[in-house]
Amino acid sequence: MEAWRCVRRGYGRCVVGRGRYPMFSHHQKSLGRDWTTPWENPQSCWNRHISSCMRWPGHYSRAPYPYFSSRHFSLNWRPPCLFESRTQFQYNNWRPDNLSQTSLIHLSSYIMNSEGDEPSSKRRKHQGMIKRNWEYICNHKKEKTKILGEENVDPQCEDNENKFDFSVMSYNILAQDLLEDNSHLYRHCRRPVLHWSFRFPNILKEIKHFDADVLCLQEVQEDHYGTEIRPSLESLGYHCEYKMRTGRKPDGCAICFKHSKFSLLSVNPVEFFRPDIPLLDRDNIGLVLLLQPKIPCAASPAICVANTHLLYNPRRGDIKLTQLAMLLAEISSVAHQKDGSFCPIVMCGDFNSVPGSPLYSFIKEGKLNYEGLAIGKVSGQEQSSRGQRILSIPIWPPNLGISQNCVYEVQQVPKVEKTDSDPTQTQLEKTEVLVTAEKLSSNLQHHFSLSSVYSHFFPDTGIPEVTTCHSRSAITVDYIFYSAEKEDVAGHPGAEVALVGGLKLLARLSLLTEQDLWTVNGLPNENNSSDHLPLLAKFRLEL
Repeated sequence: MEAWRCVRRGYGRCVVGRGRYPMFSHHQKSLGRDWTTPWENPQSCWNRHISSCMRWPGHYSRAPYPYFSSRHFSLNWRPPCLFESRTQFQYNNWRPDNLSQTSLIHLSSYIMNSEGDEPSSKRRKHQGMIKRNWEYICNHKKEKTKILGEENVDPQCEDNENKFDFSVMSYNILAQDLLEDNSHLYRHCRRPVLHWSFRFPNILKEIKHFDADVLCLQEVQEDHYGTEIRPSLESLGYHCEYKMRTGRKPDGCAICFKHSKFSLLSVNPVEFFRPDIPLLDRDNIGLVLLLQPKIPCAASPAICVANTHLLYNPRRGDIKLTQLAMLLAEISSVAHQKDGSFCPIVMCGDFNSVPGSPLYSFIKEGKLNYEGLAIGKVSGQEQSSRGQRILSIPIWPPNLGISQNCVYEVQQVPKVEKTDSDPTQTQLEKTEVLVTAEKLSSNLQHHFSLSSVYSHFFPDTGIPEVTTCHSRSAITVDYIFYSAEKEDVAGHPGAEVALVGGLKLLARLSLLTEQDLWTVNGLPNENNSSDHLPLLAKFRLEL
């Protein structure tokens, strides 16, 4: 760390650390805030110690990346006499041609043409943007239509007076602090594309392009939210609600919606950390909003929008299921209507579980018998359950206050004075026994009929869709679930499901395969600045 400070101030420190001396001339020293340059020098300690200060993500997380800023140079600027060869820069890359292997200049630039910037493990194969199709689903039939950038209006889905159409985006935007703390996941990336100053304009550009009515964002870093994200989204006509993770975590979840489409009825944050329950010692959170569609001269039900980022740890399925149950209990409380039914629900997020896993199946089917289920099999992220313990029954303790039906438990037994001749008391005691027995069941249930916007497999090939891709994996963990009645249909993986009632799915932005993503060097890349893809769906609420 001391070596880093010396470089930032324009000083060098010798191997033994005794004494320091100016490294640059006066003019060069003025640039010391923005760059570091190890070079061949008889005093090899300079090169060794200064080069060790070159910062990859994940090291000295609070210090900014060293970079050249274009404001310091004109296009005809030549580097001072720091290098023996006095080689002129290539102006497109701001990089000397013939520096020795130990010489290095690291630059923040939007122009990155050198393959040498990339780790040799994964060289970029192609440049350009990945293309994602809008898939329209009307009359229970899937149709592939035009690519992004063209008019995306399906004539079969034209407006009428008895409906309310709205779009939802779910997007894990990759918090910068988490990127830097997990740099091993991004070794395939060239360093400049990992800078927040490069990534945020790209993310904002995507949000502006898709222009969704509701945004559910995960990994929203608190300081960036306050200074950049929220002001930028408010300028685009969004109202923003944010819930930071508990503890010392730097990020949280946000739900943002267009003023022109909705009014806010309630904001309901959910903290999964419970200090009195050892199982719930993780700092994940959820956020649930109740929104009222703005429809002139028409009455409509409210829409419940939930957003979450569940625990990652593949071996802690007990925590994941409990966090999900807590979110579902809050949704049940918020979406419950006076007539006993539930208003339409959209549940988005990074669930850190793969399609077909027990957790995913529980969301879609509304029930799960977890008896004998290995704790690491819940999310489907691990292939082997060897050495894993079996989920306990019940998973969470009674003092959590959530039943096996994933609703908040109310006090079912009022306090009454006990008498020998009171038959009512006998009945109440039976009720208590029944509730206790229900808690010991290994069956989880919820009351919602939820479908996934995506089918998770390409119908023609059966190849899995992918929502996240980095150096370690390429899988689906992000979802948009919504209220819909399902008809039983037979088909192979990827078969379309016919939807009736509830919210009607009109369109979705297609996902990609792992192979598709590696043609642009995975994620993040020059055009896609998160390690997750945004999910986007258009819904219709029949009035």
